[in-house]
Amino acid sequence: MHLVCRSCGHSQLVALSCKRRGFCPSCLGRRMADTAVHMEQQVLPRVPVRHWICSLPWGLRALLGYDRVLAAKVVSAFAHELDRSLCKRAKAVLDLQSVADTHTRAIAAVQRTDSAIRLNVHFHVLALDGVYVRDAKDALIFHTLPAPTRSEVADIARRTAQRIEKILRAHGRSLDPAMQDGQDDEPPKLCSDEPGLAACYEAAARGVAASGDRAGQAPLRLLVSPAPAVSEIYDENDPVAEVRGVNLHARQCVDGRDRRQLERLCRYITRPPLAQDRLELRPDGKLELTLKSVWKDGTRAILLPPRDLIIRLIAAIPPPRFHLVRYFGVLSSHSKFRSEVVPKPPQDSSAFKPPPASGDQLEFPKANPQTDDTRPSRKRWAWLLAHVFRADLDTCVRCGGPMRWLEAATTEQAATALLAKLGLAPQPPATPPPVSFGQLRLKFC
Repeated sequence: MHLVCRSCGHSQLVALSCKRRGFCPSCLGRRMADTAVHMEQQVLPRVPVRHWICSLPWGLRALLGYDRVLAAKVVSAFAHELDRSLCKRAKAVLDLQSVADTHTRAIAAVQRTDSAIRLNVHFHVLALDGVYVRDAKDALIFHTLPAPTRSEVADIARRTAQRIEKILRAHGRSLDPAMQDGQDDEPPKLCSDEPGLAACYEAAARGVAASGDRAGQAPLRLLVSPAPAVSEIYDENDPVAEVRGVNLHARQCVDGRDRRQLERLCRYITRPPLAQDRLELRPDGKLELTLKSVWKDGTRAILLPPRDLIIRLIAAIPPPRFHLVRYFGVLSSHSKFRSEVVPKPPQDSSAFKPPPASGDQLEFPKANPQTDDTRPSRKRWAWLLAHVFRADLDTCVRCGGPMRWLEAATTEQAATALLAKLGLAPQPPATPPPVSFGQLRLKFC
């Protein structure tokens, strides 16, 4: 979008979002910021929130990557076992008569890749570090629980593995060691329906090349010298555990009163799979992907041919009609207690509606003039840029005057032409005339 200041004529370009599912850093970055603001302002109350990370066995990566029904059942299994553990601990600590007197809540975000864009379906769960209980005045009161011990986390991992075992048996699978090592055959249904997509999922899950000279081998790595020492040492009381390949990590806890830190955590669990600043084109034609943190063996980056990167990006696209963010407990939409615990949304109308334009821009009529609810479901792109990056697109950075949009490029050809007109890209070639396959037209016609 091309913006121009009304007063001094200062010009500015702003990227738009296509609002499609996939791996675009811009589009998913917008969704990340919008979802994080929604969680912080309208979902999570001012109580302690614990960050749970659930990693699954290696052999389940390709299977959960394409089977959205199975992935939904697995994430629900972990959420239910976490809810059971919180209720059981609350009954013992608060001396309650029944676990039915407790009410918990959690938000689960499904991440499909790791820092190397390998297919690695895992879950990030933000669970309230306590329970809600009705008091004598019939009001829901939050009670904070002590941090979970390693034995309690191990019990959650064990019961989650048992639940996953039952789910996989219903689908003809199991959690045997062969599957944990990733040696199981490819999903037969996917291989018969989409053999090319099955090969992409398998290669992305194993982290190997699918074609070329290094087919079936891991990509080349760039190491730091000397290799860094392992600094992450777990204490015997840390809330981490692993049972049958189900790994749980629950060390991070955020005070709900620190809203800025809570929003950063929400952005972290809903982040895009790829950041453009970590990807660089080398002179030899390969792509250098810098890892978010150095691995234990000293690997700081990997080298990927463009074809292998495309294969990993294909596997990073979620299946259609699969919700990557899920709400459980009193946070779910069907809970009758949700209105009592979620914070009230902000009443700042300027955060949702742009200032009225005068003169040169028309105001579009409402689709349904009878309705009074004018608040959209998502925040404006300009508001998100100002909130996350402190970039004000409504005010000119030179003179402080109001900005107006001059031109919007929504196609690739229009965007290329706009960049060329502003001197930011070479002039695109002329569009060839359309070829007609009908009656021949002569020049004198």
